[in-house]
Amino acid sequence: MKTVGIIGGISPESTIDYYRSMIAIYRQESTDGSNPSIVINSIDMPKMVAFFDANQLDRVVEYLVPELQRLAGAGADFGLLSANTPHIVFDEVQRRSPIPLISIVQATCDAAKARGLKRLGLFGTRFTMRGRFYVDVFSKEGIALSVPEPDEQDYIHEKYMGELVKGILLPETRAGLLAIVDRLAERDKIEGLILGGTELPLILRDAEHHGIPFLDTTQIHVRAAVARLLA
Repeated sequence: MKTVGIIGGISPESTIDYYRSMIAIYRQESTDGSNPSIVINSIDMPKMVAFFDANQLDRVVEYLVPELQRLAGAGADFGLLSANTPHIVFDEVQRRSPIPLISIVQATCDAAKARGLKRLGLFGTRFTMRGRFYVDVFSKEGIALSVPEPDEQDYIHEKYMGELVKGILLPETRAGLLAIVDRLAERDKIEGLILGGTELPLILRDAEHHGIPFLDTTQIHVRAAVARLLA
């Protein structure tokens, strides 16, 4: 049996969702009713976020690579970073990782392509919405990405870091996020929305809003991992 290793704790709330989802999807897809072999290494999110705040991307890499080495030492055959933001440095981390990694960005791009979507909105942390790492991958497939206005990005980031990563899910925050979806749909005619933060599906659980489908990056990432476990 193959073993998947997960870099978790970024944040713990979404790591729990990863674990539950992987168990459930594996049980659905396997033919023998077995459970997957999973190793989770829960790391310190505030430490990593401080590196992003200081734009010290080299220190993010230096932090993540030894943690992946721990997963390899525990027997993981391949790994996941259970968050979108660390994928800013995915290419360098993958280059130095002792085990192959599944990119949440590439898996989401593959899912969008399979659905024939050509223009998508992107929610996430400020680092994700203002970064190039989603755009660089999606543009290769001819998929255009739109992000909220700067003040809307600030709102999403503040709610994300101040509430969602702490497991605080408020109805008024959900309403605020959905209002931004509506404005983005009206302004940029998006055909779907990438929930580019693994805590966002915890508050935006619906499959769509006003005809705009949500691409749940957690579920997409988990399904890609399960497919590899069962290959």
